[in-house]
Amino acid sequence: MSHRFDAIICDIDGCLGPESHHPLDAAALAKIATHNKAACEKRDRPIVALASGRPFPFVECLCRLTANTLVPCVAENGVWLYDPRDGAFLIDPAITPTHTAAVRGLIAWMEKDLFPTGVVMQPGKAASASIYHDDTAYLMSLIPVLEDRCRREGWPIRVSHTVRWINLDLQHVSKATGIARLIERTGFTKERLAGVGDSLSDLAIAERVAYFAVPKNADERLKPHAQYVSPLEEIEGVLEILARVG
Repeated sequence: MSHRFDAIICDIDGCLGPESHHPLDAAALAKIATHNKAACEKRDRPIVALASGRPFPFVECLCRLTANTLVPCVAENGVWLYDPRDGAFLIDPAITPTHTAAVRGLIAWMEKDLFPTGVVMQPGKAASASIYHDDTAYLMSLIPVLEDRCRREGWPIRVSHTVRWINLDLQHVSKATGIARLIERTGFTKERLAGVGDSLSDLAIAERVAYFAVPKNADERLKPHAQYVSPLEEIEGVLEILARVG
C-alpha cells in the first residue's frame, strides 16, 4: 500500500456536524462520501470511520451516508460497534445485566429529581445516558451532584461532558474500548490509523492512533494532544485534515 493510513477514526459532533441542533452540511458530507467510495473501491486512501457518543441508529445512518462499507464504527461511546460489511450491530460483551440495571437506576433517579427542572435525556441509548438543559451553566453544575449520587448508589458510571451535554457512561466502556474492538475485528494496527476529534473524550481516539488532528473549534485542552490543528472549523476542518493525510 502506498497510502500511510488504512482508516481515519472521526468523531461526529463538533467534527462532521455541529454540537448544536443546527442542520448538517449535506454538501460537505457528500465530499466525505465521495472520498470513502473511492477508498472502499480502490483501497488507495484511508476510509473515514466514526467513533461517537451518539446512539447506534444515528451512527449507522452517518456511516451509510458517508459511504463507508468496510470499517466498523463505534456508537454510544463504545457500547456498540456497527459493521457495515454485514450490517452487524454488536454490543460490548463486557456489559452485563448488572451494568444495564445500574444505568436504569440512574435514569429513574434523574426522571424523578432532575427532569422536573428542565433536564432532558437524549433518546435511543441502550447502556448509557446523555442529558441536556437549555441553561448550560445549570447543566454543568449538576456534574458533582451526579458524581455523588453514582458514588453513593454504587453505580459504576463515569460522568463527563462535551460543550453542551453531560454523558453518563459505564466506567469500563468508552470510545477506547470500542476502538480496541474495531481493531480486533479488522486487524488494523495503531501505526496504520489516524484520528480526528474535538472534545476531551476524544483523547480515547488520540491515544489509539498514530496521527491525531483536530478542527479549529476543538477544546483548547485537547489541542496539545494533536499533531495538527486545522485552521477551519467542524466538517470543513475535517475535509482539510483529510486532504493532508488522505
